[in-house]
Amino acid sequence: MEFLIRSAQIIDKFSPFHQSQKDILISNGIIKQIDDNISFDGEVISAKGLKVSIGWIDMRAHYQDPGNEHKEDLDSGSAVAAAGGFTDVVLLPNTQPVTSSKNAISYFSKWNKTSSVQLHPMAAVTLECEGKELTEMIDLFTAGAVCFGDGLKPIWHTDIMLKGLQYLQKFNGLLINKAEDQMLTAFGHMNEGHSSTLLGLKGMPVLAETVMIDRDLKLLEYAGGRLHFSLVSSREGIELIRAAKSKGLNVTCDVGVNYLQFTEQDLSDYDTNLKVNPPYRTENDRIALIEAVKDGTVDCIVSDHIPHDEESKKLEFDLADFGSSNQQPFFSVLSEVFGSRTEDYIELFTTKPRELLNMQVPKIEEGQNACLTLFTEDAWTLDSQTNKSKSVASPFYGKQLKGKVLGIVNNGQLILN
Repeated sequence: MEFLIRSAQIIDKFSPFHQSQKDILISNGIIKQIDDNISFDGEVISAKGLKVSIGWIDMRAHYQDPGNEHKEDLDSGSAVAAAGGFTDVVLLPNTQPVTSSKNAISYFSKWNKTSSVQLHPMAAVTLECEGKELTEMIDLFTAGAVCFGDGLKPIWHTDIMLKGLQYLQKFNGLLINKAEDQMLTAFGHMNEGHSSTLLGLKGMPVLAETVMIDRDLKLLEYAGGRLHFSLVSSREGIELIRAAKSKGLNVTCDVGVNYLQFTEQDLSDYDTNLKVNPPYRTENDRIALIEAVKDGTVDCIVSDHIPHDEESKKLEFDLADFGSSNQQPFFSVLSEVFGSRTEDYIELFTTKPRELLNMQVPKIEEGQNACLTLFTEDAWTLDSQTNKSKSVASPFYGKQLKGKVLGIVNNGQLILN
C-alpha cells in the first residue's frame, strides 16, 4: 500500500521538520520520503490547512469489552478511536472478566495483530478490582500490560496500595490510582456545593479527592515507585500534586478533556450526559486545571471515554450511570478551550503518555514506521452520520464542533474519516 500526504504542516517538536509544510510518502507502512512537491501518481491525501503529528494516544478509555459489548466493543471502540485521532488506546481493566490474567491480556494482543488502532491493557492491581488481594503483576507485565490500576475504582486499601508501589519497582511499572475516597462519595451524583443544594442532589466533595491524593503521596514518599493520578478534577488536588513534584516525588497526573470545558453549572438542566465521576466542579477548579496544563503540572490529557446505552442514561439523574462518550470529540474540545494554542499541548497525548508507559515514541522521519494523525481546524457535527460509537451519550451530540480529525496511519493501514 502506497499513498502520499500532500502539503501537510508537521507538528512534532522533536522532528527536524517541525512546523514545516511537506509532502510525506508512505509505502507499506514506512515513511519513504519527506520532501517538497513529491511526484506521485497514486492515492493522494490532501486538505486545506492539513496538519500531521505522530499518532495520538488516549491513556484512559473503557470499551467494556468483554462483558458489556452492547455499550461498546473492540470494533466500534477502535472506529471511535480512529475517528478521534487515536492510534493507541489504554483500556481500563473493569471488564467481565476483569483484566487480571494472561488470558485476558491476550484478548487484546490478538486484536492488535490486524488493527490500525493498538489497544493496550491496564491490568488490575487487585483481584476483581476489589482492593483486597494483589494480582500477579509480573506475569501480567510479561504478558503485555502497560500499566496497573483498578480503573474505575480507587485502590482503597492502604496496605495494598503500599505493597503495589513496592512490587511494581521490580520492573519500573506505573501504578495508576483514581483519587477518590468512596466513603465520602457514597450515593453522590455531582460536585458538593451550592449547585448540588439548589438541584437537590447529594454531592461528592473535593475532600474525597484530596484525602486520597494526600494518602498516596505519603505512601509514595515512604515506599518509592512511580505513581500516576488519573482524572484530577480540583484546584486543591492539583496544588497537592504540584507541591509533591517540587519535592522531587515521582508523581504524574492526567485530566479528562471534558473537565477543561464543563463545570457544575452546566448540570442545571439535569443532563445525564454530564454525570461523570469525578464530577465536574467549579469554574475556579476548571481554570486551575487549564493553568496546570499550561505550567506542566498535568502530564497527560485523556478522553475518559465511558460509553453507555440509552437504558443506562435516559433515566432520572440520580439513577443514571456515570460516564459519557468522549473520544471522538476529544480534539474539538481542546480546540474550544485552547484555540490556536492547542498544538502547544499535543505532547500531552502523544509523547508524554508513551514515555510514562515506557512505550516507543514514533518519529516523523524517513525510514520510520508511519504512526500518524491527520487533522485540520475545520468544523464538523457529531451526529448519526458521523458518530462511530454505539453510544450517543455525549454532551456534544448534535452540536457543531471545530477541530476535525481526517484520519490515522498506523500498523500499515490508512483509516480516513
